Amino acid sequence: MAPPTPHLAVRGSDGTFLLCGPPSCQESAAFQRDERQGKYMTFSSDGSLFGWCNGSQVSVIQVSTGDLVKSFDLPKTTALEFSPLNKVLATWQQYTKTQDNPQGEANLQLLDLQTGACIKAFYQKKVTGWCPSWADDESITVRNVNNELHFFENNNFETIANKLHLQKVSEFALSPGSQPSKIAVYVPGSKGAPSFVRLYQYPNFGGPTSALANKSFFKADKVSMLWNKKATAVLVTASTEVDKTGASYYGEQTLHYVATNGESAVVQLPKNGPIYDVSWNPNSSEFCVVYGFMPAKATVFNHKCESVFDFGTGPRNVAFYSPQGHILVLAGFGNLRGQMEVWDVKKYKQVSKPQAEDTTHFSWCPDGEHIVTSTCSPRLRVSNGFKIWHYTGTVLYKHETPSNKELWEVLWQPFPSGTFPEKEVKYQASPSELGSTEAKPAQAYRPPALRNKPQTASSKLHEEEPPQNMKPGAAGEKQMSKAALKNQKRREAKKAAKQENKSDDTPPPAADSAPASHVTSSCGDPETDKKIKNLKKKLKAIDELKEQQAAGKVMQKNQLEKMQKEAQLLKELEDLELGL
Repeated sequence: MAPPTPHLAVRGSDGTFLLCGPPSCQESAAFQRDERQGKYMTFSSDGSLFGWCNGSQVSVIQVSTGDLVKSFDLPKTTALEFSPLNKVLATWQQYTKTQDNPQGEANLQLLDLQTGACIKAFYQKKVTGWCPSWADDESITVRNVNNELHFFENNNFETIANKLHLQKVSEFALSPGSQPSKIAVYVPGSKGAPSFVRLYQYPNFGGPTSALANKSFFKADKVSMLWNKKATAVLVTASTEVDKTGASYYGEQTLHYVATNGESAVVQLPKNGPIYDVSWNPNSSEFCVVYGFMPAKATVFNHKCESVFDFGTGPRNVAFYSPQGHILVLAGFGNLRGQMEVWDVKKYKQVSKPQAEDTTHFSWCPDGEHIVTSTCSPRLRVSNGFKIWHYTGTVLYKHETPSNKELWEVLWQPFPSGTFPEKEVKYQASPSELGSTEAKPAQAYRPPALRNKPQTASSKLHEEEPPQNMKPGAAGEKQMSKAALKNQKRREAKKAAKQENKSDDTPPPAADSAPASHVTSSCGDPETDKKIKNLKKKLKAIDELKEQQAAGKVMQKNQLEKMQKEAQLLKELEDLELGL
């Protein structure tokens, strides 16, 4: 049976609609476009349901048929979320209070999708972290209430089944996957004490000794915590608002690895600068980090926090693994020009290098073959629209929003894991009428005085690092330390400079000297022998210049003049050897 075709939900100033994905890329006939301006939209985790709010009501439909499942009279709703098994719909609206009602109304509602009844309503003033977190089987639900975690079981929100109270729990992340559920909690430091992240297994919260792992650190105003798919480890990015060294206006970031078996480590990043993005491979065994002052580095690390592959430097600030984990896209969006690098993860070979300028959103289609890039308001209010691509770099569908309209959001329909099997990576560009947008190699600015001269290490704007495999034994080589790599580069640069500055009177190495028949020949006159020797040196230097020119090196004026004298020098040598 052929796998299904994912839909793409589109929300903008001209309404909300569903687009069938490639190859058709046509508006879905099952869903009647809602012309009203939508405030929010979302799919259920299995993709079977689609919900949106349009300023008058909240509606939920079956994606496959377009049939209405439920509608709720909640006109002020600005956010909604489905529980993992589609039993509950959570909605949130702005918290308000009046003179008549100083307490305000409960603005977070949990609605039963079977009956339409409101199960429970809570007060949730901040939109950040508004939605409760469910375990995948809905056995537990977690909310952060006044720096304390409240746990509910089996969608019974009348009784708090458990509490986790530390000094001040600022952030938490519930693990994905099957039972038993695990939870990562972050407590910011105070009064000179360090911040820390602890991992617990529900419901074992009996003090620090019950924690699965504990990692403390300084320099953390806020953190982001990212579980891998198998719930065996968490990556914690700790950030400060201000870099006290003055090196960066991004603040300062550090990356920590914390595993449920108790192991923890600081991920050592070879280049100084901000951490732009961290992404787990869906196989849970490795992760990619984009970091360092521009041009940024990107490196894949294993679960021991060892470098596996280094992608070198480039204009990038995000990393996206395909849902199957077989392809990785490194891209530079926001203040960068939208260059994308598509890599085959197993071979660490680049597949394509398309460019999507002014991109504000990127996401993989669940099939692992297509991606969408979009330019949305309010991030950018001009040139709104979206493109559907094949990962080989070709544009399959392009939608341009009219200049008097705005595009606000695009969203792929998700599917259960395993719906789309992994396919072999293609390197041949997929056919398309719209073609590709392969990025042209960018040329760095060079002053006029240097434009006709060969590029040297000193004339480069910044040091560029090529991709390199960091696995021990890769390509028959041992993994080199950072110091060894630095020394190797220094030796290569010194050798190149020496070669470039080689003058006429530099004696050639013994191995590269003229053939033995010429060396041993003598005319009997020491003065003549000396002239012959000097002529051979000059001819040898000309041969080297010709080899460099054949290899594509741009010759300087004095080098070209030297090469033009070859015929004259040969004639002089012939005359001397013949005794003329």
